[in-house]
Amino acid sequence: MKEYSTQSPRNLIKPELASSGSSLRVLLLTPPLTQLNTPYPATAYLTGFLRAQGVTCQQSDLSLELMLKLLSREGLNRIRGELDRTLNGQKSSSKSVRWFLKEFDRYASTVDAAVRFLQGRDPTLALKITSREFLPEGPRFQALKEYQGLEAQLFGGEPEDHEGLSWAFGSLGSQDRAKFLASLYIDDLSDIIREGIDSDFGLSRYAEKLAGSQPTFDPLLERLNGPETLVDEFLDELVRELIERNQPDVLGLTAPFPGNVYGAFRIAKTARRVRPNIKIIFGGGYANTELRSLKDPRVFDYFDFIPLDDGERPFLCLLDYLAGKRTASGLLRTFLRIDGRVVYANSGAEHDIPHKDVGTPTYDGLKLDRYLSILEMLNPMHRVWSDGRWNKLTLAHGCYWKKCNFCDVTLDYIGRYDGAPGKLIVDRMESLINETGQSGFHFVDEAAPPAALRAISEELLRRSVTATWWGNVRFEKTFTPELASLMSRAGCVAVSGGLEVASDRLLQLMNKGVTVEQVARVTKALTDSGVMVHAYLMYGFPTQTVQETIDALERVRQLFEAGCIQSAYWHRFSATIHSPIGRDPAKFGIQITGGNDSTQISFAQNDLQFTDPTGVDHDTLGVGLRKALYNYMLGLGLDQDVRNWFEGLEVRAPGSTTKILRIPKPQVPSDLIARAIQ
Repeated sequence: MKEYSTQSPRNLIKPELASSGSSLRVLLLTPPLTQLNTPYPATAYLTGFLRAQGVTCQQSDLSLELMLKLLSREGLNRIRGELDRTLNGQKSSSKSVRWFLKEFDRYASTVDAAVRFLQGRDPTLALKITSREFLPEGPRFQALKEYQGLEAQLFGGEPEDHEGLSWAFGSLGSQDRAKFLASLYIDDLSDIIREGIDSDFGLSRYAEKLAGSQPTFDPLLERLNGPETLVDEFLDELVRELIERNQPDVLGLTAPFPGNVYGAFRIAKTARRVRPNIKIIFGGGYANTELRSLKDPRVFDYFDFIPLDDGERPFLCLLDYLAGKRTASGLLRTFLRIDGRVVYANSGAEHDIPHKDVGTPTYDGLKLDRYLSILEMLNPMHRVWSDGRWNKLTLAHGCYWKKCNFCDVTLDYIGRYDGAPGKLIVDRMESLINETGQSGFHFVDEAAPPAALRAISEELLRRSVTATWWGNVRFEKTFTPELASLMSRAGCVAVSGGLEVASDRLLQLMNKGVTVEQVARVTKALTDSGVMVHAYLMYGFPTQTVQETIDALERVRQLFEAGCIQSAYWHRFSATIHSPIGRDPAKFGIQITGGNDSTQISFAQNDLQFTDPTGVDHDTLGVGLRKALYNYMLGLGLDQDVRNWFEGLEVRAPGSTTKILRIPKPQVPSDLIARAIQ
């Protein structure tokens, strides 16, 4: 990576603003699209920090603002107008679009009320929604037939004799029942936008395929220069309003995921048009992982600077630079374009802000009462993610373990561990409770340190602070029944953690530092203390055989059966360039294939294509794994042979395109987990 060391300052803000970096007006934005129930924390962190340094800083969540603009009577009227224009009297091929046009009057008359209900501002509407006569029920409501069959399985009788939701909500759960129905309604509207207006649209991601591990900038640039969709028009309108209202000198955009990147470029394009002298900074998790080898200067037609990793110190350096107080050589971990070339400025004299000194996030400026609580899955752990608003905090920077071979341990956000005292964390919690009036917290650490969880639990109890919190952990033996009980009494309601491949051989190969039996004991201790447990699972790990996959599912079945975990999700393994596996694939028995030549990559690079000599058809196996897990989370099929979930699936044998591989019998003792937790 070429570093820049010139002494001549470039790209300065207008001279009248150069007297002090703190005189620059900063606006921080979250581009669309992320989750609807709570703000992504990046702007809240940075706004709190910059204000503490005397910087005039505002923030807004355009992910929320765009959805509220679309999900309104005015928005639906414009959507129908666009559909009428593009269809021009022809019949749409989309079932969702046809239904929307047929029932448009009902959608237009109910959308504002449904959104208001999901925002928690009109709870009495629940009774009207649960009547099943108020909201138009499009294709997404077909899921209710599946739940009718589930009720019939659980309680007997024919599916048509059941409503489909009583098993989940009982006879009095009208608020949750209505929230589930209203969420299906929102899903229907999302399908209509994607199928009729903008094929890249999604409720929690936007044009993700244009940015994720894209070797060149061309696909994204083509979309940016192509015909505008109605969604683009809505976003442009919101950006113009924000820029004109705030008149920022500096615009900061955070893109945590590939699904935020197109929105960020779109915002930058519009902001530059509205305020030509504005300076635009682009950062966040996407840049930190995928743009570390950026070479394409065209990216800087949209952004002036792309800092990497933690943003506090690089942002302060940029403000000084824009105020004429330092040269480009004094910037920290920042890409910029000089004389038509992409250069990387990284001053060795600058250091990151210690985690204890980054201050308390602030949500001031974000419309906390306008976020939507979505309930799409009838699983208590999944609703933790999507239902309700959470204040977000980090107990420590980085991961205290940082040894997993599949993880990006070479990057700063994982590799640089830096903690903060428990008393300081509770101080920040109390400050946020006072600011927001809400006491729910999501600790967004890669893995919350057990020592820190003990410290904050003891401090919360000592101060008698009422808080509800959850976060991600490693299922290590430190989580004893005593610690689990302490956490529960202090307000912990849920944890998530990686069981990954559920195979001791593969757990050792990935250097996870846990065993399946240890995970069983830890999760059982947490569950017995009243803490819900979600397990992240992985399949398709290098050298994983069919037998190991089936054995992993059997262990997962036993964990559900024993009440150790209540929720889980299977992830397909992917090799990343920043992980030990990506850096030394031969050590793990795989071979990196075409499309990964760094000399041909000028934009994004993260996921690596590879071949595994085992030749196992992991994608087909994944169908059975997901089917089993879905049923386990509903309490079904726990007494069945795990091979039943793969019936009818054609899983091909290694090295063959014709021979169908028979699913082997699991080789796991039927009482493995029961014995482990005794």
